[in-house]
Amino acid sequence: MDLSLERAQEMVARAAKEAMMRYQRPICVAIYDRQGALVAFARMDDAPERSVKIAQCKAYTSARMRMDTVAFDALLREKNTPVAYYCDPQFTGIPGGCVLKAADGEVIGGVGISGLAAIEDAAISEIVAKSLA
Repeated sequence: MDLSLERAQEMVARAAKEAMMRYQRPICVAIYDRQGALVAFARMDDAPERSVKIAQCKAYTSARMRMDTVAFDALLREKNTPVAYYCDPQFTGIPGGCVLKAADGEVIGGVGISGLAAIEDAAISEIVAKSLA
């Protein structure tokens, strides 16, 4: 299953709605396909500018590493491995990136949320990822 633009845009809209409903604050949302290419992105009005790149790196990391950014950070800590070991400056372990899986478990991409507290970013990314299944 491939990640369609239509589905990616639905996930962006869902994330924005959740951010306003739960936290009343704007976010940046990035959706990447399984190869690590940007499919959809939105920066809500008044979302922090710094959150643009952060959301994109979270989604990219989840898609390329096939794991949530929290799990990637745990892996780095467990193995005592610096992120630079992977030779990819877009990788991050900041919470708020989730892998996207089809109903059959196939990885189809990643979602990244930034603009809130890390735990809030993670909560929204998990909601979006679960909405796909």
